[in-house]
Amino acid sequence: MLDEQKVIGFLATRNGAQAREFYETTLGLKVVSDDDFALALDANGTMLRVQKVAHFTPHPFTALGWDVSNIAAAVDALHARGVTFERFAGMSHDEHGIWHAPSGAQVAWFKDPDGNVLSLTQF
Repeated sequence: MLDEQKVIGFLATRNGAQAREFYETTLGLKVVSDDDFALALDANGTMLRVQKVAHFTPHPFTALGWDVSNIAAAVDALHARGVTFERFAGMSHDEHGIWHAPSGAQVAWFKDPDGNVLSLTQF
């Protein structure tokens, strides 16, 4: 039943204006709507709703990620827009901040202004 329906992603923000600036300007997502309840974005055909809330604690793990074809180029482009990439203890990262998983995937993590952990993965 749901295998034929579109998925909607959800995140939370305590500051809608700051979230809009980050997702629209820094990440380049198109704003679909912005009201008192949520910021809705088009993430390449998938709706991302950033819910406007008074309080929340971000998860300490990845909440949303993108499958990219060239992770080093994507990391460099985001870094040029002011994005800082995370480095986690116990994981070796290359000069771009990319972790090379045993499976062969390459992953880089960064946070939005609310501390939601986002990722880029090249499989």
